[in-house]
Amino acid sequence: MKRIFLFLATNIAVVVLLSVVLNVLGLNSYLTQNGINVGALLVFSAVVGFAGSIFSLLISKPMAKWSTGARVLENPTDGTELWLLATVQELARKAGIGMPEVAVYEGEPNAFATGAFKNSALVAVSTGLLQSMSREEVEAVLGHEIGHVANGDMVTLALIQGVVNTFVVFLARVVGFFVDKAVFRTERGVGMGFYITVFVCEIVFGILASIIVMWFSRRREFRADAASASLLGSPRPMMNALARLGGIEAGELPKSMAAFGIAAGSGMMALFSSHPPIEERIQALQARA
Repeated sequence: MKRIFLFLATNIAVVVLLSVVLNVLGLNSYLTQNGINVGALLVFSAVVGFAGSIFSLLISKPMAKWSTGARVLENPTDGTELWLLATVQELARKAGIGMPEVAVYEGEPNAFATGAFKNSALVAVSTGLLQSMSREEVEAVLGHEIGHVANGDMVTLALIQGVVNTFVVFLARVVGFFVDKAVFRTERGVGMGFYITVFVCEIVFGILASIIVMWFSRRREFRADAASASLLGSPRPMMNALARLGGIEAGELPKSMAAFGIAAGSGMMALFSSHPPIEERIQALQARA
């Protein structure tokens, strides 16, 4: 669960902040004081719901650099950094996207891609990955991350998060309205029962909604693996990289970056994992071979 915190936390923080501000301004009371206006509430929910996910997407690159301490390779200092830049440039050319920023960060084997736009993304690899894999395997991992960028996965995930946020905000207020009237028996407007119920429901529904988001994230990993196989002309390098990762304790990414990383998590609850099991990913690549 630690691996998906920053993206979700930023998203939730914006949603909660907007909810609080709109409560202070009295918009919640306006929507519910004479019954629920479904159309107005849905518009309200969409504005609040998408604000968090879009804001998280727009700040994803600076957040990634800050949270991992990644160093962007502007002036490469050795042959490995020169090779990294050249490899990413060639993969980006094949994928038809602009050259991403390339960064290296200290840590156990892992990598990630992030950014709001295809032609100005960030691809970062850890020192542990560079030290533990062959160049062919590292190239396969880079192809996987470039696949995420070319497929627009960062934007897709943000949009999916926005949709589920919308339903979380909407349903929380519907439940809050009825609990306030039926249990707390508020006769005019809305009372504390509404606000307490909305707060609790947003947390509970948000946790349930994350299951949907993580399911989409797992589906997206297979596409990124396939993109790597296509860019390198063979699935074998990606299969080797995954097999090596299966025998290595993969480094944990900050939670906002985990959905765009390469290594699968080992959380107790598979429903909340952003990556499918490595064995399933290798089997999917074997089918391509």
